[in-house]
Amino acid sequence: MKNPILALCLSAIIALPVSSAVADSTSSTPQVSAEHALNDLYAMRLATQRSIGGFYMFNGQEQDQHYAREAQNNAAQALAYLNKITAPTDPNAQALLQQLQHDLSSYKAQLDYLISAIIEQGYSDLQPVADLANLNSKILKIGTEAEQLISQDANYSLPELTQLAREQSLLMQGIAADYAARSASVGASFFADGEKQPLDQLSEQFANNLQLLLSSSQNTPATSKSLRAIEVKWRYIERSLKNYNENSVPFVIDKYARSITQGLEQLATEYALLNI
Repeated sequence: MKNPILALCLSAIIALPVSSAVADSTSSTPQVSAEHALNDLYAMRLATQRSIGGFYMFNGQEQDQHYAREAQNNAAQALAYLNKITAPTDPNAQALLQQLQHDLSSYKAQLDYLISAIIEQGYSDLQPVADLANLNSKILKIGTEAEQLISQDANYSLPELTQLAREQSLLMQGIAADYAARSASVGASFFADGEKQPLDQLSEQFANNLQLLLSSSQNTPATSKSLRAIEVKWRYIERSLKNYNENSVPFVIDKYARSITQGLEQLATEYALLNI
């Protein structure tokens, strides 16, 4: 692009969160309020996923406190996103948000306790870790239910490709967390009661959804470029994920999953801009 000022402006627009780039700033309709709530609930779910992944990496990578800080910071960010949400009109949605507030506060407290215990003792009992995993799973489930109720109440939904890209980012972060848990040699004890699919199945699901995004007729040169970058990174770790019982490479998976998730967040914003 020859005009550097125009290039900077366009870059700034792309960098905006979906709520800023898409919302009509001149009105405060139920649809706009719902959009903001959906954006914050998505960010809350993603930060919650990242926090449990950071905890597993901390527990499995010789208690590297970089991962402990990452886990705690993401839990705090999840609460901050939740606290931004304006109370919806639907009483059922209000009840779910109140439940999320309680559960997420408890989750953060349990996470902080476990990290402190591991630092002091060098280990943690399995049951408190399993309890944390179950609470994490519950928060993600309630967050999804709250999104659905808010969307229905306002008769508003995000663009289909934006939603798919977001779900892919959550799936990728969940896959990375599961991989880190398995690599920590605690196995199923880390997982919510019987809810986790095998990693090879989750990886297959991610690959199929990625293909759906790649083949969409709505893609532009910009979204196609973003998708190609995501695909290259995915292909690099796909085999390790599908053969997770072989050589364990949690650091590599965590690093690439983080980059893929960021790419999918950017892609979701690009898709949303197509619907302005």
